[in-house]
Amino acid sequence: MNNIIVMPMIIPLLTGIVLVFLRPYIKIQRMLTFLALVATAGVSLYILNSIQANGILTLNFGGWLPPYGILFVADSFSVLLVLTTSIVSSIILLYAFSSIGEARENMFFYTFVLLLIAGVNGSFLTGDLFNLFVSFEVMLLASYVLITLGGRKIQLVESIKYVAINVLSSWFFLLGIAYLYGTIGTLNMAHLSERIAEVGQTPLLTVISLIFLLVFSLKSGLLLYFWLPGSYSAPPTAIAALFGALLTKVGIYAMFRMFTLVFYHEPSITHTLIGIMAVLTMIGGSIGAIAYKDIRQIISYNVIITVGFILVGLAISTEIAIQGSIYYLVHDMIIKALLFLLAGTMIYLTGSARIEDMSGLIRNYPLLGWLFFLSILSLAGIPPLSGFIGKLYIGQGAVEAGVYGLLVIAFLSSLFVLYSLLRIFMNTFWGETIISEDDETPLRKRLLLPVVLLGAATIVLGIGAEGISVYVSDAAHTLMNPTVYIDAVMQRNQ
Repeated sequence: MNNIIVMPMIIPLLTGIVLVFLRPYIKIQRMLTFLALVATAGVSLYILNSIQANGILTLNFGGWLPPYGILFVADSFSVLLVLTTSIVSSIILLYAFSSIGEARENMFFYTFVLLLIAGVNGSFLTGDLFNLFVSFEVMLLASYVLITLGGRKIQLVESIKYVAINVLSSWFFLLGIAYLYGTIGTLNMAHLSERIAEVGQTPLLTVISLIFLLVFSLKSGLLLYFWLPGSYSAPPTAIAALFGALLTKVGIYAMFRMFTLVFYHEPSITHTLIGIMAVLTMIGGSIGAIAYKDIRQIISYNVIITVGFILVGLAISTEIAIQGSIYYLVHDMIIKALLFLLAGTMIYLTGSARIEDMSGLIRNYPLLGWLFFLSILSLAGIPPLSGFIGKLYIGQGAVEAGVYGLLVIAFLSSLFVLYSLLRIFMNTFWGETIISEDDETPLRKRLLLPVVLLGAATIVLGIGAEGISVYVSDAAHTLMNPTVYIDAVMQRNQ
């Protein structure tokens, strides 16, 4: 039965390969891509419920028992993110069908989207560090193609920076893996945790942990985010939405996994440093969010603020704070996809990305305007929308741990998020319309449908928070109790 846990990676991977041979048949490519992601979502939901019934699921390829061989591990944390990835990606694809253009579709767009999803899901499900590196590279290689697809000048300029920083971070990743293997003699995450617990986290291991912190900070945009705003605002809307919703989340996931399972013995060094970096990230992101007038740049800086906010939970490292981070991570995957699609639709309708070139759009496109306002309320944490419960739990965790400085900075950054998005709303949707009835660009239903679905998702996630609480609680419990993960992987008590 455990063979099923590899399917969220295999389904998009094999479908992407098949689509290479179906290049002339755009409609068939669209249909197969969408069905592959829906199937992945269905399988992920099944796995998530199986974990609640049977505990953490593991798959040892080739029959090699841990710590040898290739290992996949499905716990509530990883599969919850796989499920969210599949749902959000399938909705973004609906938008891409009507916006990406046949020229890009003929350049194997759907193949590389599926390879990106396969890399993301593989990163969430792998149980050893080397295969985490491999999954990262699959994801990144696909993203290199997607960011340049179409070959516009701005894409090529930003891709140079994006590729360079990720190649550098991958080199540091390999360096960290080599040093860790040379020191401990294994790359299986559960086995690493056991070995480090036995020998203690020596100064050498703490230095190695800081290498991994550097790697995952580069990939998630924690403090080292200078590459992110340009890279996320250059590609077409559907691709930018995929990047904003997924890519930084993989780095965040890896950081949570490593610093709760492997390197958790010296929190006064590692977790304190994560907290400092999270504060600086929120401050820098807040400054960027209010400094720009390009709506794509503003939303990109909001991605940065959120990275810092989520990692506040890891810095606090209590179970309630971790729960808040998981809730907010799922919420942010939905809401960032929504914001990027809204921004892209506004640019399509007005021909400009600058807020001073838009006004009164709510009179021409009322549903679009109120959906944008809904996203602002959700990000502000207004109940019962999806942002509320995550902020509440992170705040409660900060109070319980007595880290009031982190709490103040985190919630001040939320005010900057609110201000930056309200500035867009008031300047672009409110006021006198600048579009006459004759010049009004029709808002196609095919573009509006994905935006409505994501708007509905943030409401459903907020109202139904109690429904996913069992999964979030189990995920936080596993992260805060490494022996649960270790016993499942090493097949003890079974």
